[in-house]
Amino acid sequence: MKISIVTPSFNQGPFIGDAIKSVLNQHFDDFEHIIIDGGSTDGTVEVLKSYPHLKWVSEPDEGQSDALNKGFLRATGDVIGWLNADDTYRPGTFREVARQLADDRLDGVYGNLFFCDKELNILKRKVSYMPIAPIALFRSYIPSETLFFKRRMLDRGVRVDEKLDITMDKDFVFSLLKHKGRMRYVNQDWANFRLHETNKSNESKRVRSITAAEGIRIINKHFRMSLPVNRYTMGSYRAMQHAMAYPGWLLKAYNRMSMPR
Repeated sequence: MKISIVTPSFNQGPFIGDAIKSVLNQHFDDFEHIIIDGGSTDGTVEVLKSYPHLKWVSEPDEGQSDALNKGFLRATGDVIGWLNADDTYRPGTFREVARQLADDRLDGVYGNLFFCDKELNILKRKVSYMPIAPIALFRSYIPSETLFFKRRMLDRGVRVDEKLDITMDKDFVFSLLKHKGRMRYVNQDWANFRLHETNKSNESKRVRSITAAEGIRIINKHFRMSLPVNRYTMGSYRAMQHAMAYPGWLLKAYNRMSMPR
């Protein structure tokens, strides 16, 4: 089984070396690491040149979602993972992913992650659950950093929505489920999510506003609706996010009922 890792990158020079090394440190025989860089000017290219095993390009693009789609389409592996340039995998992840996805009934697997500071010191652990699809519209219970999916999901038409700037991972997860992807949650720690001042998904007022507006657009797209994006619909979306913040009992029950045996 070959695993392809796709990393979108733009001016993450201080961190991207850690991401690359975390893939190499899996000590997995059959893998490729594809990095789609948006034309960084901060030393990222020099880092990429120092790792001859990488498949990479550095050129202007239309943003993170565009870079991901380019990388997914270039991937030659049976299984594809999405690792952002400032995050890292934990040791042993690929071996367990390959073991799990030997089950042909499965289309993807995912695990838990740790939130870390800039130096990768652990701050807290995020435990995942199997999402019920409508909940995934408001809360992404499948972290993209720990998600691995079979390339047949791309053949079914699943892509990253290039119109989304912040919530493309949430939409991608919902699309996997919508296209009948059979996902398995593995209660293991597979990745580190690095928190720093340039994170796109920081909890600023601006980011919360964009998240709500994009959430409405995601609902409109998948359900062929025409909800307006205004303060009322965005306020309702945020209320649903809060309401679904801790549906652990519901997710656990669904998890037990829906897992392939």
